[in-house]
Amino acid sequence: MLLYRDRRLLPEAARGAVAAIGNFDGVHLGHRKVIGEAVRRARETGRKAAIVTFEPHPRRFFKPDLPPFLLAGPRLKVEALRACGVEICFALRFDAALAAMPAEAFVREVLIDALGLAAVVAGYDFVFGKGRGGTPETLVAAMRAAGREAAIVPAALDAAAAARAGLDGDPEAFVYSSTAVREALKLGDPRAAARILGRPFAIDGRVRKGDARGRTIGFPTANLALDGYMPPKFGVYAVRVRGVLDHPVPGVANLGVRPTVGGDPRPRLEVHVFDFAGDLYGKRLIVEFVDFLRAERKFAGLEELKAQIASDAEAARRALASQALTSSSA
Repeated sequence: MLLYRDRRLLPEAARGAVAAIGNFDGVHLGHRKVIGEAVRRARETGRKAAIVTFEPHPRRFFKPDLPPFLLAGPRLKVEALRACGVEICFALRFDAALAAMPAEAFVREVLIDALGLAAVVAGYDFVFGKGRGGTPETLVAAMRAAGREAAIVPAALDAAAAARAGLDGDPEAFVYSSTAVREALKLGDPRAAARILGRPFAIDGRVRKGDARGRTIGFPTANLALDGYMPPKFGVYAVRVRGVLDHPVPGVANLGVRPTVGGDPRPRLEVHVFDFAGDLYGKRLIVEFVDFLRAERKFAGLEELKAQIASDAEAARRALASQALTSSSA
């Protein structure tokens, strides 16, 4: 997938694409419906399939003091977009100039003049332009006035969840959304998050130096900073880890501030990889959250903590084995 960050230096070969437009935080199943429609239209017309997204997330620009809220870092976002069939990513820098641009000017100056898009696909709730004044209807009208195409994709619903709730459920409660993913993670429900994302929620990052305390109690861990990710509920999780070997490997992870050993100023992710004794410092790992085991809590001392970690490891092995068995029989 080709990535372009400066719309002023766009090669001619990147123009004429069909693009889905949005923030696509998490690239969940609702996003994939929008992206899939853009990919379908691109293939039907022999054009490149693209996305137009924004960096940083506009919410970060307007409210820089917000707690971390991202569901996917740049690498995982690119990986998910590539899996959807996207060939070009236009990552527009969201700055004061872009924030102040009226909606019609954005369509004309950015989407048409700078990117040269042949068609745009957006979700039903897409808003853009100064003061969020642009609506899906604005986008369609402005594109068509310029002789280009635009399409709006309706909400994607979690049909299984709606069916479980019965006919009286509010349809809005079952729309695939980034908000729903965040709520599931806050509740410590990575399985619900995975149903909305279409894959496990994951955190990626480089393994950094820790205090090596895990080694002293027989459970060495790889330490990752959250770096902008929204932290799920603090606690212990059964996980799968990519980047250790050439296939995902099982493990158990603690996400939190480690109250037993004095506490940390910021949450960290500590991952113990099962049956692995190598050095992981400096490696880039992707940690997939499979199941929530228990909430983080303070123990009386290291011996009590060691016993609990051993129990957690066994619980994680059982959870991962059960999930694998369920997946294979599905």
